[in-house]
Amino acid sequence: MPGAAPLRIGFLYDFPQGDGGAALQTAFRLGFDTVASQGRVDRELELVANHARGLPAGTEHDVITSFRELETSGCLLVVGPSISDNGLITQPRFDEFGLPSINYTGGERTRGVFGFHYQVGSLEEEPAVLAARLAQRGLRRPAIVHDQSPVGKRYAECFDDARSSLGLETAGSIAISPMSEDLSAPIARLRDLGPDSLVYLGLGMASHAVAVALEELSWDVPVVANSALMFGYARPDWRDGWRGWEYLDAIADDNVMRAQLREQEAAIAAGPVSCAVYDIGRLVGEAIARADHLTRDGLREALERVKQLPATCGREGTTMGFGVWDHAALKGEYLVLREWRDGKTVQVDTSA
Repeated sequence: MPGAAPLRIGFLYDFPQGDGGAALQTAFRLGFDTVASQGRVDRELELVANHARGLPAGTEHDVITSFRELETSGCLLVVGPSISDNGLITQPRFDEFGLPSINYTGGERTRGVFGFHYQVGSLEEEPAVLAARLAQRGLRRPAIVHDQSPVGKRYAECFDDARSSLGLETAGSIAISPMSEDLSAPIARLRDLGPDSLVYLGLGMASHAVAVALEELSWDVPVVANSALMFGYARPDWRDGWRGWEYLDAIADDNVMRAQLREQEAAIAAGPVSCAVYDIGRLVGEAIARADHLTRDGLREALERVKQLPATCGREGTTMGFGVWDHAALKGEYLVLREWRDGKTVQVDTSA
């Protein structure tokens, strides 16, 4: 529409971006353009980015300040944050300001009336998948190491629920700082309890310290981990330390949407976060195309009318969309078991 104000969408980054966020904004635009190119959006898109130093290394104040700046700048919707600790901080502000937001954390408690959630992992569902995988492998007495944070504690709570329903017995459990660098002593204490496996649950930065400790102790134990090991996409130097670990990811090798995206933009299709933000662009584009009233409340209502879109994340057949009181985007088998092997992420065959 000539002369019309652009659609202003905010990006709230709560974790350092090596390229300043350019790659994720490109992914969002590409997803949004799948709708705009059909002639269903009549305004230009304007992206406004704010970078906060969020938890666990930063502060609540920085996250709130950055979010408020996006709100006062006139954004129609905010994409982010990406870490559940910070999603819990912004969740009340979505509703306070009546500002639709789609975060891509792992925590379902980040949702609200105006808070929507694209699940790049799940604090609540991943533990059930990991416990079931241990049982499938005949591992019945795991030891648990988890971050001392909202992320780690929620994972641990949900793992305890899941393992008890499967008859698994916890050999021992320790809580560690999410910024830990030396874990040899606490990991040695867990080893001495005689577990048959080890479970890491947390944000991911301390997972490298766990790997280093296992090597220093020469403890060759089966390890499973939550989606924290997606850190391997950004830290290739950590991958070898996780040899043999199975972890949960958000991308699958059989997903047709992802294969199509790979043909168009291989770099975006290569990782779970860029695939997720591409999908968020599609969701926002669909909502704007369906909105009866181009206001924040109108966009919230329009997001709830987006249904059954094939997702780029998850196994083939995973869909995305929202509904009234349903603000979780992904439906179906969106959690994918993978392993870092020879420097590459490989999908695990769980059929055996």
